[in-house]
Order: sequence, then structure tokens, then C-alpha cells
Amino acid sequence: MISVIIPVYNGGVYLPQAIESVLAQTLPPDEVIVVDDGSTDNSLPLAQNYTGVHCLHIPHTGAAAARNRGVEVANGDYIGFLDADDVWVPEKLAWQLDSIAVQPNLEVVLGQVENFISDDCDEDTWRKLAGAVRVAPGYHVGAMLVRRSAFMRVGFFNETLKAGEFIDWWARAQEAHLVYWMLDQLVMRRRLHGANQTRLQRENLLDYTRVAQAALVRRRQKIQ
Repeated sequence: MISVIIPVYNGGVYLPQAIESVLAQTLPPDEVIVVDDGSTDNSLPLAQNYTGVHCLHIPHTGAAAARNRGVEVANGDYIGFLDADDVWVPEKLAWQLDSIAVQPNLEVVLGQVENFISDDCDEDTWRKLAGAVRVAPGYHVGAMLVRRSAFMRVGFFNETLKAGEFIDWWARAQEAHLVYWMLDQLVMRRRLHGANQTRLQRENLLDYTRVAQAALVRRRQKIQ
């Protein structure tokens, strides 16, 4: 079984495209879980309109907590994550499961990610974001398909982080020596828009620093 978890916080403007890109997979997932992280817009009603989509509503505690709640209720042997403003290409899950069929020891499969600027951005935002439009290897939570057993071996996302929770998780995954593969195929399109420029805010940069410091502490503890 494959479970897909979509956390959303006031993302109603883009959420339908995210859900539909999951439902349109050539290898459909067995369950889709939308975790509404205390939204005050129409995110939850929009998600509830989709047949077969399971919806959870939790108090606003951040994307890491929303993903963790989704994992707790998921039934899948494999877990995929997609942010509410991003989209998958139709073959994403099929390509990743094919890779695991060929290499049964794989625990995580990633793929290429394309950044694109949302059509609703104004000219000033376009100029600010233009340099980030590219295709690159997707060390990104939305590009990942992970065995549930491997995810649990690494542990849940760090809920104290406002940003960088996947960077922290991936650092721990590497320390746990998870076996992974990076596909050459494009698996996800990551939407750039005005709202997600907050990743550049100082509080988020501080979280990235905390992630790096925590990884350094773990390495030193292993040496000792």
C-alpha cells in the first residue's frame, strides 16, 4: 500500500491542483490523507470535496507536525509527501515503485524537481524568483517515496522547526545509512510564489542553523 500525505495551511488557492496531481497518478496511491493545519481559509472544505480523500483537522502547529500526524494514521507500506502548493508528474509513484522492484534493498527513492513561478505572481515577485527557476536533483520531501519502516527508523520530523525539517530528517536518514536512489526523471514541480518567500526570513534561517548544529552534535557524540 502507498499512502500520500498532504499538509495544508491556508493553501486553498493551490490545494486542488496538488490533490488532483496525486489522484491522477498512473499508479494511484491506496490512500490520500490531507492534514489541515488549522487553516482559516477554505482548505478543509475543498479537500473534503474529493471522494476517497481522508481529511484530518489539527490545531495550527506547523508542517512538520501535520506530516507527523498523517504518518501516524497512514496505513501504507510506502509513504509519499506533497506540499499543498506543489504538484507531482503523473508517473511519479510508478517510476519510484519500479525502481524498488528492480532494487529491492532501496528504502527511499527521490527524483528530479523543477521550480516554476506561479501564474498569479506579480511582476516584482517574478523578478525576485526568476533566478530559482531550474531543474535539479530533488532532495525535497515532495520528491521522496519512503518505506514506512525506514521512515520510522529515522523518526518523525522535528516539530520545533519552522523550516528545514526535511533537511534535518534527511541528515538523520543519512546517519542511519538509509539506502536511497535518485531518479533521472522529473517527479515533482515546485511552485514558487510570494508567500513561500518566507523561507528567506531570518527566523527560518535560524532554523537551518539549528539543523546544522544538531547534526554536528550527533557526529561528535558518535566519535566520543
